[in-house]
Amino acid sequence: MSEAAAIVTRARKRRRWRIAAIGAGGTLALLLASALAWVVSLGPLPLDEAKQVSTTVVDRNGRLLRAYAMDDGRWRLPVRNSEVDPAYVNVLLAFEDKRFHAHHGVDPVALGRAAWQFASHGRIVSGGSTITMQVARLLEPRRERSMAAKLKQIVRAIQLERALSKDEILDLYLVLAPFGGNLEGVRAATIAYFGKEPKRLSLAEAALLVALPQSPEMRRLDRYPEAARKARDRVLERMVETGRASHDDVEHAKAETVPRLRRPMPILAPHATDQAVARPGRGSHISLTLDSNLQRTLEALARDRATALGPDISIGIIVADNASGDILARIGSPDYFNERRAGQVDMTRAVRSPGSTLKPFIYGLAIEDGFVHPESLIDDRPIRYGSYAPENFDMTFQGTVTVRKALQLSLNVPAIALLDRVGPHRLTARIREAGGDLILPKDETPGLAMGLGGVGITLTDLVRLYTGFPRLGTTVRLRERADEAQGDTAQRRLMDATAAWHIGHVLMGTPPPENGVHNRIAFKTGTSYGYRDAWSVGFDGRYTIGVWVGRPDGAPVPGLLGRTAAAPILFDAFARTGKIPLGLSSPPRGTLIAATARLPLPLKRFRPVGELVRNGDDRAPKIQFPLNGSRLDVQAEGEGKALPLAVKVAGGIPPMTVLVNGLTAGELDSRRQRLIDPPGPGFVRLTVMDATGAADTVVVRLQ
Repeated sequence: MSEAAAIVTRARKRRRWRIAAIGAGGTLALLLASALAWVVSLGPLPLDEAKQVSTTVVDRNGRLLRAYAMDDGRWRLPVRNSEVDPAYVNVLLAFEDKRFHAHHGVDPVALGRAAWQFASHGRIVSGGSTITMQVARLLEPRRERSMAAKLKQIVRAIQLERALSKDEILDLYLVLAPFGGNLEGVRAATIAYFGKEPKRLSLAEAALLVALPQSPEMRRLDRYPEAARKARDRVLERMVETGRASHDDVEHAKAETVPRLRRPMPILAPHATDQAVARPGRGSHISLTLDSNLQRTLEALARDRATALGPDISIGIIVADNASGDILARIGSPDYFNERRAGQVDMTRAVRSPGSTLKPFIYGLAIEDGFVHPESLIDDRPIRYGSYAPENFDMTFQGTVTVRKALQLSLNVPAIALLDRVGPHRLTARIREAGGDLILPKDETPGLAMGLGGVGITLTDLVRLYTGFPRLGTTVRLRERADEAQGDTAQRRLMDATAAWHIGHVLMGTPPPENGVHNRIAFKTGTSYGYRDAWSVGFDGRYTIGVWVGRPDGAPVPGLLGRTAAAPILFDAFARTGKIPLGLSSPPRGTLIAATARLPLPLKRFRPVGELVRNGDDRAPKIQFPLNGSRLDVQAEGEGKALPLAVKVAGGIPPMTVLVNGLTAGELDSRRQRLIDPPGPGFVRLTVMDATGAADTVVVRLQ
């Protein structure tokens, strides 16, 4: 070949190479562009899926009270690797991804080994997927195994490694890994299979949890326990081969049986958790002030006592911390799923008649007003207030007793006499000021009957009011959500500190039930009309506990008494707090502590409304009309103004002043009479005071 021909040949070869190179470059560019377009088409990482978790409600220490399944029925509980037993994490990484902390989402060594095993065995021996790649697959579940799906998994794994830390990726795996059925995540699995949190696991449990996600449906413990056991044992054998566990430890772990039944998710404090979840704006993780240990203990107590009391009986219990107002336990019913007991009705928030449990507030206001002292004498004898004649529960009368004994024995007549002096309206206003909501019958105004339970109140409000005694006269708002402000910055006044201290120490001496110890807990019982509600509320220096017993439908339960039904539960509840009762505070400065004989003359004996107060003068005023306790019709016929009310008095030294409900209404005329404008329908207190300070008072009802 001539030199010219050789040159032409070489030129043609170079041209062909250039064309080939350009073609190859173009093809490569096209492939790269296509690959880039494909990667871009995948869109951002689908991390929103991982944010969808079951709503969980935890107690004050972070322990699970209750979890709620997701809308599609899956149980996926939030968890972090710091909350999981390190032994499980070590087994997981050793078995699934030894170089987890070294690679960047894809482990070439593992992929190469998987490819070689597939080529040599003709089947998949190991997948070569890293933990990150498995997370990518869990975020975007694939319908079939293909090369395209594997490539997508690899790309997503690299993206995950660039976007998240290793701990965050591991957290995702712990939340998303499937464990059979509707269980996802290691926390849901340990609770359902082992009945505990994943914080502490045995070697056998850790190996089982590593094996289950590899084939979650074919190794479900509630269906295929034997397959699960064999898979667990293979994980344990691998631990021996890699030197991560001793032969003896593995043999001991293999001897452990695998669970064959799935446990139900815990449901503690169902009423409290339901109400917390129902609140608007709540997140997926809710923290309450409850103590799960105390809650569990008192739920068992309520179940046991309800079983003993009868199939229709329900029980409500509240435990409150006096200092902070935190609710530490709340039992709305003894059995949430018992239809006969109406278990889903929360009896801690139901409005019921309080029986005699309002008496301590009557006595407290009477002490605050200076009418009585705990050692004052008071009469327990038959008396009428118009058509109302209060009687004691046992239909007997004690005669003259001290105020202390009258409250400890829950005598009705002295309590009504004091309420008549304090005033039902004032008692109602003070209770509402302290945070208690009293519910009166429709179209009714506060009257004397409220002293014996003629109003409605919830157990929650009653417990709040009783915290005012150990707190020396102030109450705090009870809180159940841990994210609410601690306590109440604007504390509510119940009564003065001295009166609250006196009442606390009087109630400390109340005779306890058979299972109680004297002088350890201050408490009061109550039984509503017709044996419909039995109450007992008590306190020490640390806690206030309230107990209600009865039928949710309000039907009477003959023989149901606060002392025999509710008080024993109260004392058991205090015992099950695990704390020795804490004594009450010291008396406030200036508190009068004296026996009856050493009391000042006005405090030695209580004088009820209507009894003359004389200053050594037999001419003290006496209201002749209207009579004490009478009912008067002051409404004129038609739509005219109400008729004036005439007040007539005998005796007394002029000038004499008429007071209506404590407010001056003018002086009597020369005939010792006066017409006054009635204040409106309801009970009215009329007092006449003469020039020497002697007075007489009556209470009438206008209609």
